[in-house]
Amino acid sequence: MSSGKLIFRFEELGQEHNNLVGKKCANLGEMVRMGLPVPPGFAISIAVYRKFAAETGWAEETSHYVSSLGELKGQNVAIFDELSQNIQSTIEDKEVPEDIKRMVGSYYEELCNKVVIPNVAVSVRSSGTESRPGMFETYLNVIGIEDVVDKIRKVWGSAYTSRAIAFRVNKDIPIVGDELGVAVSKMVNARSAGIAFTVNPVTGDTSKIIIDANWGLGEGVVSGAENVDRFVVDKEAFAILDTYVGKKAKQVITRKRGAYWDDVPLEKQSIPCMSNDEIVAVAKLAMLLEERLGEPQDIEWAIDPESTPPNNVFVLQTRPAKVAAKKPESVTDRMIDLIAKRFYSP
Repeated sequence: MSSGKLIFRFEELGQEHNNLVGKKCANLGEMVRMGLPVPPGFAISIAVYRKFAAETGWAEETSHYVSSLGELKGQNVAIFDELSQNIQSTIEDKEVPEDIKRMVGSYYEELCNKVVIPNVAVSVRSSGTESRPGMFETYLNVIGIEDVVDKIRKVWGSAYTSRAIAFRVNKDIPIVGDELGVAVSKMVNARSAGIAFTVNPVTGDTSKIIIDANWGLGEGVVSGAENVDRFVVDKEAFAILDTYVGKKAKQVITRKRGAYWDDVPLEKQSIPCMSNDEIVAVAKLAMLLEERLGEPQDIEWAIDPESTPPNNVFVLQTRPAKVAAKKPESVTDRMIDLIAKRFYSP
């Protein structure tokens, strides 16, 4: 691979490129290699972030600013909030260099031509070298090159939320220490979406696949803010062992630009958001990923409303699944444990 190359199509990447483009982009490339249904897209390398930080003077300014603050461990939340606001506003004030805009524009135009959609809607997601679920921002239904460039800069800035800064301070990681790649993927305007674990994240049971799903985009599940459907599938026979249909009052949907919470129509709130064929299709993709990657996986997936199973299921990302250190004792404990594991674990 050319040492001067800064942006890569997913099909050019694999797991060995983790340090080049971040874990999310490397895993997307690996799944493309495996022939899995991954939305087409491209990866902004970590080197582009470094180029932006150096050429705009942002890195030097921020390093001086952080150094002037002295010891931060043990400080109250207000300090991290102020630090976050100052750093993020500095990033927002920096113009993305023209050569970076041209590079991103070239790959975005190529993606538009590939899918035969002018100004195709994309998702813009962070891709760090370490998995930090829920730590950085994701932007959905981003349309047009100007919006794409703006959201890439916002993803870089999301490395400096007060929560992310506090995490690094408490872990003795340099504040200017999370360098992010960015994944730009064609949007799947999902009818239904969610997550799947190839190990029970609470009990550690490896014999079943756990699928959580909601109407609309996957953020309606990942956020943990709404009730969802849950399906339990046997790994060997792919038989559906258990079904829980939640009352799904809210969903995340796209509008002209961006994505928003909206009401689920009353007639859809208490019916499953997936067919049995779709449940099995998701389970088989999850199992294939576990087998090929050699460890239990936590995947995000989406169902394209314009296709039929199994060809309507797309994999949006995968990561090694985490398992709770001990078994919670109640349903409430289990839900708290699952949310904490996905959104607050390093």
